[in-house]
Amino acid sequence: MRAATLNIEDPSATETTRKRKAVARWLLSGVIMIMILILIGGITRLTGSGLSITKWEPVKGMLPPLTDKAWEEAFASYKELGQYRYLNSDFTLSDFKEIFFWEWFHRFWARMIGIVFAVGFVYFYVKKYFDKEMVVPFIILFALGGLQGAIGWIMVMSGLNPEDLYVSHIKLAMHFTMALIVLTYTLWFALKLLVPKEQRAPNRKQYIFLLVIVGLLFVQLPYGAFMAGLKAASAAPTWPDINGAYVPEGMRGKSWVSAPINVHFVHRQLAYLLATLIFFWFGNAVYQARKSTRLFRRALWWPMILVVVQIALGVLTVLTVAGSIPDTFGLFQLIAEMHQMVAMLLLVSLVVNLYLVRSSLVSR
Repeated sequence: MRAATLNIEDPSATETTRKRKAVARWLLSGVIMIMILILIGGITRLTGSGLSITKWEPVKGMLPPLTDKAWEEAFASYKELGQYRYLNSDFTLSDFKEIFFWEWFHRFWARMIGIVFAVGFVYFYVKKYFDKEMVVPFIILFALGGLQGAIGWIMVMSGLNPEDLYVSHIKLAMHFTMALIVLTYTLWFALKLLVPKEQRAPNRKQYIFLLVIVGLLFVQLPYGAFMAGLKAASAAPTWPDINGAYVPEGMRGKSWVSAPINVHFVHRQLAYLLATLIFFWFGNAVYQARKSTRLFRRALWWPMILVVVQIALGVLTVLTVAGSIPDTFGLFQLIAEMHQMVAMLLLVSLVVNLYLVRSSLVSR
């Protein structure tokens, strides 16, 4: 008789897998928290709340003002800004408290992310869940988080003066883009720990194609921030035309990063280009996925679905801007916030697919 083959798992390998999955789940919780932070940042911007806190106090700022005197002092600091003088001079203390909440909550949530990462790091370090290949990624991750905080304060300072009504749209885009970089890096780190090699579907051509798409998306997303910072949706509240033409008048000789109509035009064209590329990639991926892994066959649908939803929300954002009231949260602001949320989900779906098709011929 042929001897029976015993399938005995290596206990040490099983334990290592368990630890890596635990660390990955912690990182994914951070990904979710970062996405929520970006959405809170969007509400902060849409309600005109970003300049309501004029000081950076890492520890003391954890709590809002707790006394009437503290509230009056915070309001007095805000009154020195151009935003108050030229835009909100009719504000009462009650009005100020409303915008203060969103900026405070945005900073509070950012601190909570820092605490979750710090406490989690100490816990897993003490429990010896980390291995050598995690050291450098964690150093990079914490460095990126610190840099993001610094860029955030630089952005806020750009509007803390007697002249400007809002923060610099360039620095807003830098802050938004760095948040997405932190999000992407954390997600990639988690995927490396969570997804076994046998569930990936290496394909060099798809990998390069997706790299191009993700790279283009990292051009488009800052333009979305330019749109927000310049309030450029109102420059052309029509679709499919742009103020009655495909190429609107008044673009020549103007900045491609600061003129609202130019930024609006570029943002739309990049959206169409991205959608076209994603459709082409999807068609190719579906054809090849018949012999691929089950995980990839599921993941490849999401970029196509999300880019369709994203374009639809973009169109609705443009069409509802005319009836919106600035710095309030109405229908336009709700759709704009959904537009931002789906943009992040699209990025996440592309990064997941990029990881799954990452070719073994490309260095890690």
